[in-house]
Amino acid sequence: MEHIIRTVIVKLDVPDERCDDLHQTKNQFLHCANTTAEWAWRYPNDYCVTSKQKAEKALYEQLRSETELTANLVQKGIRRAIEASKSGVARLKKGENTSQPHFDAWSVVYDKRSATFYRDHVSLSTVNGRVECNYVLPDDPDGTPIGEYLLNEDFEFRMSTLQYDQSTESFYLHARMRRPVRELPMKTSDSKHRTVLGVDVNVDGTLAVTSTGSFIGNANKMNHRRREFETTRGSMQRTGTRSAHLSIQSMKYRERRWMKDELHRVSCEIVSEARGHGCTHIAFENLTDIRTRMAGTKKFHAWAFRRLFEYVEYKAEMLGIAVEQVDPAYTSQRCSKCGFTHKSNRPSKHAFVCRKCGYQSNADYNASKNIARKLMKTLHSEQKSPGGGAPCQCALTSGTLNLHGDFSAYSL
Repeated sequence: MEHIIRTVIVKLDVPDERCDDLHQTKNQFLHCANTTAEWAWRYPNDYCVTSKQKAEKALYEQLRSETELTANLVQKGIRRAIEASKSGVARLKKGENTSQPHFDAWSVVYDKRSATFYRDHVSLSTVNGRVECNYVLPDDPDGTPIGEYLLNEDFEFRMSTLQYDQSTESFYLHARMRRPVRELPMKTSDSKHRTVLGVDVNVDGTLAVTSTGSFIGNANKMNHRRREFETTRGSMQRTGTRSAHLSIQSMKYRERRWMKDELHRVSCEIVSEARGHGCTHIAFENLTDIRTRMAGTKKFHAWAFRRLFEYVEYKAEMLGIAVEQVDPAYTSQRCSKCGFTHKSNRPSKHAFVCRKCGYQSNADYNASKNIARKLMKTLHSEQKSPGGGAPCQCALTSGTLNLHGDFSAYSL
């Protein structure tokens, strides 16, 4: 059975006298993770251990005796380190540089054995017994993630993470919620039409351009804001005081919140565009290895693109719209009108001029139509009906375009 997964961040009201218990629990949890990482990471002299069973067999008794954690929290610390080691080994296989995992960020992983989750509070296991913490809920939770997921009886609690904001001295539960999918997006030949919205994402200029001609978001603004944060952080790091360190931590959270808010806004506009044009699918380029494919794509851009895709995916899912990724090859060089493909079709970064038919367009808009077309071809090839199945079409500004290049205007 497929499920909808959501993560809700809720502030906890922790009794003052129990705060230190949570801090000690974090310290011992990270001790388990770092001890395991040191034991498991054997590169370059030997193979790294990526088996949870082997790690628990070798370290569980030792870590139980060295800490006051419950068995479940010790296991979670071991497993966190093994998962990080697996990721490191995967990077090594790709020829990327990496090093032994190390954990210093404030976090503790809880599941239903080490925590009891309720709709208004949570009971957390610590080094000194259980602590009961009420949720700090908004006066009107309707329309918020807390109201839609945390307080929604249709969603159940899953493994969650406790984190601490040093700048505000506040504890937050990142509650992972799950409910079964009641109705899957229509992907088979029994749908009347499959209409695809293509989306092209960019490291500068407009963040996302759709095949319907919408230019959404401002990548330049995000880049500028990030440079401002980096400049301020660099200045504070040179100061070297504890106050500066705390300010840097607070600024990191503010930066992430601002970026997430921007990406949420852009994702809402993309989904709204798809819904307004009756789309059943939204197509993005495959984001795998995007840093090596797109010139000038830094780690920040890769993070932003992945997060944007995730936001669009779960928002569209609630509306029954499928979100897919397609092979990005030649989407920027192909003419969306005649199909002629050549790198000379791009005389400049944002201009497209077909050397064969003379079609001129914004390069990102042209690419978005090619992205949609790739998904249309995939959907068409999956159909098993001898009559060709349901029509596949690309959503444009004033109509739709099928795989044969036939345009149909929207009815008034």
